[in-house]
Amino acid sequence: MLFSSIVFLFTFLPAVLVLYYLLPERFHNPVLLLASLIFYAWGEPVYIFLMLLSILFNYFSGLDIARNLTDRRLAKRSLIFNIVVNIAILGFFKYEGFVLDSLNAVLPVHITYHPLALPIGISFYTFQILSYIIDVYRGNVKVQKNILNFALYVTMFPQLIAGPIVQYADVEEQLVNRESSWNKFGEGCMYFIRGLAKKVLLANTSGMIFTEVTGLGKGNVSVLSAWLGAFAYMFQIYFDFSGYSDMAVGLGKMFGFEFCMNFNYPYIAKSITEFWRRWHISLSSWFRDYVYIPLGGNRVSKSRHIFNLMVVWFLTGLWHGAAWNFVAWGLYYGIILIIEKYILSPVLDKLPSVVRHIYSIVLVVIGWVLFFSPSLGGAARYLGMMFGAGAHGVADRESLYLLTTNLVLWIILIIGSTPLTDVRYQHMLRQKKWNTTLLNGIVYAVLFILCIAYLVTETYNPFLYFRF
Repeated sequence: MLFSSIVFLFTFLPAVLVLYYLLPERFHNPVLLLASLIFYAWGEPVYIFLMLLSILFNYFSGLDIARNLTDRRLAKRSLIFNIVVNIAILGFFKYEGFVLDSLNAVLPVHITYHPLALPIGISFYTFQILSYIIDVYRGNVKVQKNILNFALYVTMFPQLIAGPIVQYADVEEQLVNRESSWNKFGEGCMYFIRGLAKKVLLANTSGMIFTEVTGLGKGNVSVLSAWLGAFAYMFQIYFDFSGYSDMAVGLGKMFGFEFCMNFNYPYIAKSITEFWRRWHISLSSWFRDYVYIPLGGNRVSKSRHIFNLMVVWFLTGLWHGAAWNFVAWGLYYGIILIIEKYILSPVLDKLPSVVRHIYSIVLVVIGWVLFFSPSLGGAARYLGMMFGAGAHGVADRESLYLLTTNLVLWIILIIGSTPLTDVRYQHMLRQKKWNTTLLNGIVYAVLFILCIAYLVTETYNPFLYFRF
């Protein structure tokens, strides 16, 4: 069930909200838990049992670690066992095919297997569980003794299947004591509608351009078409994923929760280092807290620091997908970040802002080609076309058509990926020439109506990050 589906918007969400606010406060968590299980089972009726088993295992594992904190040896043994089990489950379902395909490519014998469907959201909820278990071991959070509250943390439907990755420490208190108000609910509605508009009106439309370019076929793609396709994907994945994150934050507010923001206009970054401070913030924070810092962070020798960064970015790429192009994508960013840290940083600081921005965007676009290509060979061919190798000329009728007929859309995508619209809108509200409540109501009502009109008339409505 997608957040941008009619059944979610007009059946599931209204029913849950009515039930949640009609019942006394002591029933709020059980209602949310039941709704979250139904939400997950809607798309994964079989894998709901895997999730329930994971909840039971990790609940009792957390209790065991907390009970043995006075004996660090026993607690550490329990922690390691827990991490191994959780990673093994994730690895089995997500990476079995990748590992066996890689072995089949080099071994003289062929290993047959039956590909498994990937449980939706397993990468996200596994990382959330690990954050809880590790923080219990570190003594950063108290063990959750109420199994229903722990289950709610794992399954909470607003951020269950595509994040943001919520660390337990951020919602520990909110699970038992959170404040609901009409102001917060209204703010949540605005966040949700803004995210829905990003997803439906911007991500889907830019995705159509990308689909059109990739459907041209080998030998029919000009240099301009290749660049337009890559830029279209760059905007699609940003508005798709940040739109989902905004909807998740908005839904959280509707139920009294405060989730971290996951994006901060990453395409205005003037270096790759800055880009990753703004993109998928919750994932970067997770790897920083639970991998990078435990490895020693940057308080080590230069060679060890480089090793730490490459480990983190190898795992970041692998987390996104079970294919070598995702591994290459992660290592690509790891190498760039190392070069920026030890070589380019002084040079970049002296360059004009516009040059640094172009530098960042070009590298990000190249990265997205690695990301969306089905294989490393496919990525190499697409990158070759972007730079003239194997392309159907520099520009052709098709590429000029894609550019000119979508010119208004390109402008909207560019402006929408910057803070400009938000800054101007907030400035207008501060002028007090408008009734803030009335203006917000009109603007967001119009956006919502436009989104519904699109959903009713169009069939193209994917969510890119569901497959991770």
